[in-house]
Amino acid sequence: SLRPHVHWAQRHRELFLRVDLSDVRNPDITITDNVLHFRAQGHGAKGDNIYEFEIEFLEPVEPKPVCRVTQRQLNITVQKKESNWWERLTKQEKRPIFLAPDFDRWLDESDAEMELKEKEEEKINKMKIESRVPKDPFKHLKKGYLIMYNLVQFLGFSWIFVNMTVRLFILGKDSFYDTFHTISDMMYFCQTLALMEIMNSLIGLVRSPLIPAVVQVFGRNFVLFVILGSLEEMQSKPVVFFIFYFWSITELFRYPYYMLSCIGIEWKPLTWLRYTVWIPLYPLGGLAEAVCIVQSIPIFSETGKFSLGLPNPLNVTIQFPFVLQIYLIALFLGIFVNFRHLYKQRKQHLGPKKRKMK
Repeated sequence: SLRPHVHWAQRHRELFLRVDLSDVRNPDITITDNVLHFRAQGHGAKGDNIYEFEIEFLEPVEPKPVCRVTQRQLNITVQKKESNWWERLTKQEKRPIFLAPDFDRWLDESDAEMELKEKEEEKINKMKIESRVPKDPFKHLKKGYLIMYNLVQFLGFSWIFVNMTVRLFILGKDSFYDTFHTISDMMYFCQTLALMEIMNSLIGLVRSPLIPAVVQVFGRNFVLFVILGSLEEMQSKPVVFFIFYFWSITELFRYPYYMLSCIGIEWKPLTWLRYTVWIPLYPLGGLAEAVCIVQSIPIFSETGKFSLGLPNPLNVTIQFPFVLQIYLIALFLGIFVNFRHLYKQRKQHLGPKKRKMK
């Protein structure tokens, strides 16, 4: 039988074996009666063949070795049953021909003791640091709340999206004109509940910055409650369909992403969708909101609704259409702020640095 070259090194608690075989296939590694049995097919000194060897260890070891195969070699880690320093690897005094020290990992006993001491000190320091950090007794309660919040929002916007999609297929363009009367109750619920996102950021329950959350939530609620909710003439406009549709599609990926993040799960396709879908949808949603505001200005001018007349001697009236014109400028500034924030998040989660770490 052919024997590969094997290099070894040790620490107080473990043994390292490096087998010089590339393109290893079907490795069979077992430890029986303190003897390591190795058999595998790979490319070694004698070409592509089956190689095998046996090593009877000097002292008892654990019977479950850990094997890691790379393209150029095969690494085996064996745990000693007792933490001590061996004078040699094998029970036989004469070293086998195929066995040699692994100088890349070799340490003498004093150096190994220093390494072991440093690891123990690092572990103790880590435990001290963790003990200084006060444990949050409401940690699980907070996590449960965040999971439920994101789940409820996901179900709400899923209902909106599915309902609007089904009505669009059945009724076609006719579904545009009664979108508000069909969907508004659920949208009122979801957007009112979204105020909790500001509170969550304000009290530090989530790490999201406060300003982007305020811009998005108050921007949407202004359009929903002030523009659409107060003007019946606006409720039958086709633009309502596009506003609700763009909002719901965006949240279909955002809320389940946050919900899975709460329990430490990252699904790569969902991460990509969460940080990519907003690129076309966010500007389109902002454009639809702007069209809605522009269409409402003549109605507010005619009705005088929300216009504020100041008492004498000023005798000045603050026209609400003028406020809306100013809000249009603020709307595009808000879109720019949130767009920049989301773009930074996308680079952080999907950029080259993230891929390099993986």
